[in-house]
Amino acid sequence: MTASAAESLALLPPGLILILGALVLPFLRGRVQAALTLLLPLVSFAHLSLLSDGSTTNLEALGASLTVVRVDRLSLIFGIVFHIAAVLSALYALHVRDTTQHVSAMVYVGSAVGAVFAGDLVTLFIYWELTAVSSVFLIWASRSECATRAGLRYLVIQVGSGVLLLAGVVLHYRATGSLEFTRLIGEDGSLATAGPGVLLILAAFGIKCAFPLMHNWLQDAYPKATVTGTVFLSAFTTKLAVYTLVRGFPGTEALIGIGVVMTLFPIFFAVIENDLRKVLAYSLNNQLGFMVVGVGVGTELALNGAVAHAFVHIIYKGLLFMSMGAVLYRTQTSKASELGGLYRSMPLTAACCVVGAMSISAFPLFSGFVAKSLTLSAVAEGHHVWVWLGLLAASAGVMEHSGIKIPFFSFFGHDSGIRCKEAPVHMLLAMGIAAFLCIAIGCYPTPLYTLLPFEVDYAPYADLGHCLTQLQLLLFAALAFGFLMRTRLYPPEVPSVNLDSDWIYRRWLPRIVRAVGGVGAEASAALGALAGRWLALALRGVHLLHGPRGVLARTWSTGGIALWAILCLFGYLLLAFTR
Repeated sequence: MTASAAESLALLPPGLILILGALVLPFLRGRVQAALTLLLPLVSFAHLSLLSDGSTTNLEALGASLTVVRVDRLSLIFGIVFHIAAVLSALYALHVRDTTQHVSAMVYVGSAVGAVFAGDLVTLFIYWELTAVSSVFLIWASRSECATRAGLRYLVIQVGSGVLLLAGVVLHYRATGSLEFTRLIGEDGSLATAGPGVLLILAAFGIKCAFPLMHNWLQDAYPKATVTGTVFLSAFTTKLAVYTLVRGFPGTEALIGIGVVMTLFPIFFAVIENDLRKVLAYSLNNQLGFMVVGVGVGTELALNGAVAHAFVHIIYKGLLFMSMGAVLYRTQTSKASELGGLYRSMPLTAACCVVGAMSISAFPLFSGFVAKSLTLSAVAEGHHVWVWLGLLAASAGVMEHSGIKIPFFSFFGHDSGIRCKEAPVHMLLAMGIAAFLCIAIGCYPTPLYTLLPFEVDYAPYADLGHCLTQLQLLLFAALAFGFLMRTRLYPPEVPSVNLDSDWIYRRWLPRIVRAVGGVGAEASAALGALAGRWLALALRGVHLLHGPRGVLARTWSTGGIALWAILCLFGYLLLAFTR
């Protein structure tokens, strides 16, 4: 490629290759279509390497100057990991022969990549809504009634997030005259001094980041998506939200408390949940909480921790969803009550799942440890004692429900008697690459640290006490799990559907609507009956006057008619003279 061609290619907004390439996919079929779906992220990744740190692309539109592309260290690291996730997910989905899934996945990835390079709030909003609209088809592609309903709920919530973002952008622009997407919170980190536009923008980001009471779309929709669609969904929507929080709300004190709650509340629901893909959705909430805490602390070390955690989480969470997707693909179920003993049939998938489980549990020498340590160290340096204790408890919890429960109930535990084929080769290859990255980053984190937004002077294995503390915590969680299982105190895995705060809009609100509708129907029926009676009386009166035997239907004599005419004329003259 010549220098001029490379410069021209570099002017393209990141992610545009994926979006434009998705428009070509409907004209292809079979293996060619799947191969292009894998090729597009690779070409886009090559385009990303042409971008230089500090470069921008501006556009005059809507009477304002828009920065449609802004390249810096924060956007680059998210762009890199988004492309890694896209390549692995496309490789995992190589067997799919569904145009809808391929097109929606590429538009979804491209819009997420474009969003992290958006330098203004209008461009961010456009990509923000495009991620919502494109991703819902990965849920609907399951083509079941429950997936259709979950997709509708997902779409309403995601589009609602976009509406809040647009309203916030408008109010923020009227207050400041700026559309630049930069730090939106004051230096004091307090929301009390923030304007209404900034608060609406934070609410929009919070919905996509699955803040408490705004999170149920995640557990509702992700397990309903297709086997491959869930892998795509796990990587982009919530991590895009984390990016926006790092960019717009670093050091916001309220996020510390929100993040701690996010790490703790999913533990209970994940323990009692029977659907293992839904367990992973709850653990996703848990991991997002660590990132939100890092953003709330706001120091360079904490922000590096949040970004590093997002990077490794995309890989190991994708690995866990891939392993459970492979199980679902081969056995047609992901219910813990129906699985067990699959290590005999799917040993390679089981090994990859164990690597993902150890990574999410932050075992030393795995990627989760080198990322989570940054956040925990930043919290300790900030003397947030209770927050630090809460994160430790959450770390033990994630070890139980993702580090142990996922591999134990699917591949080990009781033998369900299921015998099936190992996962397809391309699925194993995608899982193998992800597992290798989890181990490689955990053993040698320097390449990851060099990509972080701020300079890193941190050695996760230099503090032997920290390593021992983490090992003791994880081993204690494993011991507690073993004790509960041996004593039969662990909640049994039973076929069920668990609701948490989504009970409000999936059970309570429909009952209210039905009750109000019932009252309205009764009132409408009563009014209809009353109107019917009045109409019957009116018709009876008309019949008495104009019916066959009515007064006005009788034969009148000429003299009688003349008399009535004279009386009417007299009345008219009387009224005329008395005015």
